Amino acid sequence: MSFPNSHKTVFLLDRSSAFHESSKQPVDFDMFMKAKAPGLIPLAPISKSLWTCNVEAVLEYVRIVYDVFPVSKLIQLIVSEGDAIALNSWNQQEQNLQHLTGMLARLRPPNNDHLVSNDCTIFNGINLAIEKLCEPSIIQHKVRTSLTESASSCENRGRIICLSSFESDEFIHKVESYVLNMLNQHNKLAMSTDVLMPVDHCELVLVDLVPLGNQSICSNQPKKQLSPYLTSEVHSSQSGRFIAIKLVELVMSHFNLSSTTVTGIPMKEEQNAMSSANYDVELLHSSDAHIDLIRAGHHEGLVAPSKEGLYTDTITLKWCTPKTTAVELQQCTGAFRITPVDVNSRPSSCLTNFLLSGRSVMLEQPRKTGNKIISHMLSSHGGEIYIHVLSTWRSMLEDPPSISEGAGGRLTDYRINDFGELMKENLLGPVTDASNLSMLPIKRAQAQIERMTRYWPLIISETIIFNMASIIDPLPSLIMKETLSEAEVVECKKVIYHVVGMETRNDPLPNPTSGARGKSSKRDEQYRQMWNELERFVRAYSNTSASHGKVLECVTECKRKNNDDSPTGQPAKVKEDKVFSSDTSGDRSSKPSTDKDRQDMRKSEVKKEPESPCAKRFKIGFGQNRSAASQSLLSMWTNRIKLEHKATCPEFAGRQDSPGNKAELYKHLKDTSNGEGGHGINEKTGGGRGGSHKSNISLA
Repeated sequence: MSFPNSHKTVFLLDRSSAFHESSKQPVDFDMFMKAKAPGLIPLAPISKSLWTCNVEAVLEYVRIVYDVFPVSKLIQLIVSEGDAIALNSWNQQEQNLQHLTGMLARLRPPNNDHLVSNDCTIFNGINLAIEKLCEPSIIQHKVRTSLTESASSCENRGRIICLSSFESDEFIHKVESYVLNMLNQHNKLAMSTDVLMPVDHCELVLVDLVPLGNQSICSNQPKKQLSPYLTSEVHSSQSGRFIAIKLVELVMSHFNLSSTTVTGIPMKEEQNAMSSANYDVELLHSSDAHIDLIRAGHHEGLVAPSKEGLYTDTITLKWCTPKTTAVELQQCTGAFRITPVDVNSRPSSCLTNFLLSGRSVMLEQPRKTGNKIISHMLSSHGGEIYIHVLSTWRSMLEDPPSISEGAGGRLTDYRINDFGELMKENLLGPVTDASNLSMLPIKRAQAQIERMTRYWPLIISETIIFNMASIIDPLPSLIMKETLSEAEVVECKKVIYHVVGMETRNDPLPNPTSGARGKSSKRDEQYRQMWNELERFVRAYSNTSASHGKVLECVTECKRKNNDDSPTGQPAKVKEDKVFSSDTSGDRSSKPSTDKDRQDMRKSEVKKEPESPCAKRFKIGFGQNRSAASQSLLSMWTNRIKLEHKATCPEFAGRQDSPGNKAELYKHLKDTSNGEGGHGINEKTGGGRGGSHKSNISLA
């Protein structure tokens, strides 16, 4: 049985003379004085020592661990000065905050003697810390002495956190070498006795501290491997509130903790009980409470910076006003202990007292639109406060959901049968011997599923070619192969030519109505969509080999030929020319002159092709010269009435006797060149333009 590094943690506090100095973070001593008399000189601010700041930060680290993991995680405190002193042991009775605070209160402040070297202080504490890691805890002792298989595999892991002031990076390397040397010596000693356990792995965390405003000489160093059983990392931090934030960040990384901020908590004002305001409380708990949010992708939009000054992110959940004091039965997938980040704040205290009174609080994911989702619940059990993870999915006891309730929405025409066939064709199985294969079986399987899903519509109404599988078989199965033989290329071309013949005969294509919206398109439009989809499908595999490219060339050639001379589009073109000529021609001789001709024309105009699209409606009086494709039914009827009306008018008698449908006016005028009537006519019609004038007027 392997115990993690977080099972045993040893804190090494340097109590040398360097920590007698001030942290340089002022604290207002008169901040609690509500009323000050006039003329009273306020007290000067004070500042804590570096030792006091270290003790408070370590106790906050210990408080968080004991609140979230009251049993399984153990911590020892070692104070190193001239001699190293252990303030507690791995015994469970000494693993509590009251015992540690009592032991720290007995210690005197650090000496103000700068002549004492710090090297000896640090090394004595490191030696004692490694010795304590070799001592087994109670649970380790039970496992290693049990007559089970896990007794021989019981591993001893631990962590050492040293808070000191280091002179330089070279001195840190010296400390790391000393730790590695001591580990080797203590492991040899532990293997020679049954009381101790050798350390299988130790994690060394060095924290270099300086007063507020000073710059650290040592640089931050990420975790590095010094040996198979020792890793080291270095952190530099200023004292005061910065060391407290640093240790909270370390405890979150060491014990895999996450932060949740409860927003919108209604609380009454301390000064005015009649008014209330909303507050936020940040909680720490195991990261397992956010696994469902991350897996479902619901954490996007909920992540925000920490409001307590931590350099980490927090998940924001909104307070839901509880409607009952009883704990209702909820479908929970997990429950984890919590602890506030700022335990002494008034909002944290009010929330803790509210939950300890027996009430429960629902936490919802804040959303701008849509229904609210309650994903967590705060409740107390036996004096311990837990965050419960509520299931946001269907229960296993309910009926399985309909496919229309999935991510696609209200769609009912998924290609379920085709998807089942796809799964059958891509089943994975064990391979006996892969040494002789040029490609790993998993790589070959991935390549196959990639080829078969390059073009794969999800629903029936989005495809035409996959709905006519009996017509285009075996083209889909052949085109997905890695290579095509000449015979297979011929088979694919036969399928394409068969589709061309269907279009020539104007055969109907399958038109699925399941899940489709609106009316079906006309036949020539369906063939156009079919050719576009067939080209897109074949083009997805055209780069596989040269044979695949030949199939694509055949498709594009047939598609181009059908677009240039389509049998379904020719009747519509002839009809369009006929209507256009009847609308724009000004020659009366081409109009029907008898009732039989007019009836034939009416039948030819009224009759429509079964696949021709319905003409769009236009306003009355629009476009007398529009083509038949843009004519409305009203304009076509109006034009026909006008044509019939013009056809019934009597023909001009002069034009009937004249050749070429042109009547010559005043044809006897040139026979009477010297008559009076001619002069009179010339005077009336334009004698001023030079005598007699012969005018040929054509009546259109």
